Amino acid sequence: MNCEDCSYFEWDDEDEEYYCSVNMDEDDYARLLGSRRQTCPYYRHDDEYAIVRHQN
Repeated sequence: MNCEDCSYFEWDDEDEEYYCSVNMDEDDYARLLGSRRQTCPYYRHDDEYAIVRHQN
């Protein structure tokens, strides 16, 4: 999983570390860890220019 370029991968100033901000409960997290999938089902590419391209 490539979290570094995911839009849910956010910096926390208080803890001074990155974390995943996807709103999932313990069951969702357990399924994610136990899954044989190679990709995260919540992954969303962080494309900060998508809105600008859409406006053109």
